[in-house]
Amino acid sequence: MPALLVASLSLVTTGVASAADLLDRIKEKGEIVIASEARYPPFEYVENGKIVGYGVDLFDEVMKALPGVKVNRLDLPFQGLLPGLQTDKFDAIITSVTVNKQRYDTYRLSLPLADASFAYVKRKGDAALNTPEDLSGKNVGTQAGSAQLKGTEAFSEHLKASGKDPIASIQTYVDFNEAYADLAAGRTDAVVNSLPNLLYLETQRGDVFETVKTTFGAPTYFSWAYRKDDDSKSLADLIDDQFRKLAADGTMAKLQQKWFGFTMDLPTDALPVPQE
Repeated sequence: MPALLVASLSLVTTGVASAADLLDRIKEKGEIVIASEARYPPFEYVENGKIVGYGVDLFDEVMKALPGVKVNRLDLPFQGLLPGLQTDKFDAIITSVTVNKQRYDTYRLSLPLADASFAYVKRKGDAALNTPEDLSGKNVGTQAGSAQLKGTEAFSEHLKASGKDPIASIQTYVDFNEAYADLAAGRTDAVVNSLPNLLYLETQRGDVFETVKTTFGAPTYFSWAYRKDDDSKSLADLIDDQFRKLAADGTMAKLQQKWFGFTMDLPTDALPVPQE
């Protein structure tokens, strides 16, 4: 075969290989590398040395669309997830990413997997805290780098604008377990998180904590996150299609009932565009 023809065929082959997107490469490799924060019950957490939770069960169902593909799950602090995604350290973030405008504009986000509206937990029996407005002048904890932190800061500004004292101090923690420990010890007055997480916490430690169930801020959702490029689009589309199937056949509702004790009415046509 002439050398020129061999070189031409080589270029064509290379072009075809480079045209494969992320989903094609995952299928070819037989492995998907995902990142999670396994300190966020009931979505992902460690029990008896194994990562379990609603998000884990949901992803197991999604992966039935990719038979033969092994899951390599990395357990990382939340603060490293979004930067790691941007630098190609893994294929996707399969953990509860709270949707806000900045993330919506920067990343490709899945259809909602759960409600993420903000609420807070207090020490059981604390009669001074009954509504979101009662956080005026109080010390509040939440996770560093989280949407809950931004929501707490915005709510503090809302209190100030309405003529009330803002939140006295907002304390940040690497993960919510540290915040709950400070709340139990009286070092903070309340902890802001998403309502499903707080309701789950109350089922586990109702002798210590009590959830103030009135949410504040705009309705918010949890999503999984991908890079916002053409390379990740087919993987994101496949997972959204699986979400729609699991919602239609009742599987998603069954998993919500299993892990939260209630079901959620979530949009399945498109992720609502956040306003803030």
